[in-house]
Amino acid sequence: MKVPTVLQVLPRLEFGGVERGTVEISAALAAEGWKAVVASAGGVMTKDIERAGGIHITAPLCSKNPWTMRRNVTLIERIIRHYGIDIVHARSRAPAWSARAAARRQRVSFVTTFHGLYGGGNPLKKPYNSVMASGDLVIAVSEFTRRHVADAYSVPPDRLRTIPRGVDIDVFNPLAVSQERIVQLAREWCLPDDAYVIMSPGRPSRRKGYSVLVEAARQLDHPNYRILLVGADHGSLRYRKKLRAQVRRNGLEGIVRLTAPCRDMAAAYMLADAVVFAPVEPEPFGRVAVEAQAMGRPVIVTDLGGLRETVINGENGWLVPARDPASLARALGEALAMTPEERVASARRTRDHITKNFTKTLMCDRTMSVYRELLEA
Repeated sequence: MKVPTVLQVLPRLEFGGVERGTVEISAALAAEGWKAVVASAGGVMTKDIERAGGIHITAPLCSKNPWTMRRNVTLIERIIRHYGIDIVHARSRAPAWSARAAARRQRVSFVTTFHGLYGGGNPLKKPYNSVMASGDLVIAVSEFTRRHVADAYSVPPDRLRTIPRGVDIDVFNPLAVSQERIVQLAREWCLPDDAYVIMSPGRPSRRKGYSVLVEAARQLDHPNYRILLVGADHGSLRYRKKLRAQVRRNGLEGIVRLTAPCRDMAAAYMLADAVVFAPVEPEPFGRVAVEAQAMGRPVIVTDLGGLRETVINGENGWLVPARDPASLARALGEALAMTPEERVASARRTRDHITKNFTKTLMCDRTMSVYRELLEA
């Protein structure tokens, strides 16, 4: 009997939620006795695919050059034939165009995951973005994203499936993080033992709201705190210079620190007295809020997009208006003022919320159900 085989395609395997989800689905496929194949331009997480039991194929799928994308069609067709691919799963636009053409030619199922909003308001980009809405089935990472796909691309309900991203609650578990890991990061980031730590992880981008947090820090009435912008010291040099200049203007040098991406985010969250994720535009999901809650950290997020589905205001975190430093500063003040007893009760609520609704196991099980649905069809 033929083993069902799934090919996932994405641009690269660097840090990020899309990349991590690809690894997790590869592991779920292998655990079910299926074959997992991933094609990308490679990156730091390539070995993670192999450790998960999958096969990685290096291909220039990060390219948006039309000629390269056209050659990628032939390359993906070869992969489909060689490995006996049954389902092609596209996770990003450029590789999706090549993957869809190859899947249609080889007459295999084609599914997409809508991870982002892809600048849906720009009519010039909409035709390019539309490939992500063209799967036999389309997975949306939140109800907010599902509504966006349905409205913007006229995808009927019978082709849409909502599968929220999930967190590995064994990895993101306060009891699983050793004191040594926490101390190592604290030393690396030069954190004083008595300072309250506000953490905001994410890829460096104006959209992530780092500048709003820096402005909120100027208004924060607290005697001893540090702010870690985890991942901000990466990417665009121009953006980093602008952010550092704002820190200097606000007199926050020594208070706000930009760091490189962190490979041990579970330990990083354990250092945080509050976790902020303050994007200025709607996020399709917002993985930071889920990871931080799994670690029992108080979370403050902007009242936009998919974040409204992961944080319940007043119960397991704070929802604040976007681009509103004053509201963010007030929420931060409340979070830092929590008593030890309040922190314990909050941690219990937040972790329970995640284990019931946003685990890696739930995400993988639901994705496997989509794959089975496609095979049966």
